[in-house]
Amino acid sequence: MRRALAMLFAAPLLLAMGDPATETEHVVKPGETLSQIAENAGVSMSVIAAANGIAEPYGVRVGQTLVIPRQRIHRVGSGETGLGIANRYGVSWSAIRTANGIGADGTIRVGQRLIIPAVIPRAQAQRAAAPSRPHFRRPHDGTVLLDWRRRPDGGGHEGWDFAVREGDMIRAAASGTVIFAGEEPRRFGNLVVIEHPGGFHTVYGHLGSITVKKGEPIRAGERLGLGGQSGTAERPELHFEIRKDRRPVDPATFLGDSDD
Repeated sequence: MRRALAMLFAAPLLLAMGDPATETEHVVKPGETLSQIAENAGVSMSVIAAANGIAEPYGVRVGQTLVIPRQRIHRVGSGETGLGIANRYGVSWSAIRTANGIGADGTIRVGQRLIIPAVIPRAQAQRAAAPSRPHFRRPHDGTVLLDWRRRPDGGGHEGWDFAVREGDMIRAAASGTVIFAGEEPRRFGNLVVIEHPGGFHTVYGHLGSITVKKGEPIRAGERLGLGGQSGTAERPELHFEIRKDRRPVDPATFLGDSDD
């Protein structure tokens, strides 16, 4: 009888621990992928990968225990400042501002509900060794309007142009560090350049707006800007390049051909 009662009271706890929407650890089951686990958990796949030291292309194995980092909520109290709140949780004020859409002036109000982004311990984030060649993915799912067209004289088209819609999310093709985020007035308009391991860079031009800053780390698949037609673009499009040792290379070598 005593054993039965103990099991009865333990049942709700066991159910909560197994709820993908709330669990803080997850044991990988047969057939599961990291993207599926992330979708069920409601946590970004790149955040889970970083927390567990999983390198691209983000493979997991059956029986592996994954930490699921979850954000917290803080309600602003009287006399509290943004920097004080950031120090309390060990999260940068910049990350809190970004998560809550707080402007450059950093204004917060008493009673405001703030999302505190999950903190990924540095040791976990650096657990996976950086690959010698990044795993690239397409920055947008649109049709390739113009692919690589290199002429013998060195001229031509040094990348791919994707058809986009105004406001579409443009994603980082691989993890790295933003080394340029601003206007390039001669051709590309709003432009982002990301540095990757192994001497690689990726370039994203004609953006409608930029949502990252120079010096920020970025994970593969994370948003870096929104679609548009800045610069010399005559329609909404994304100009995308992969560069190796500062020289453009055919993206088809890394992404597959334009008919995929």
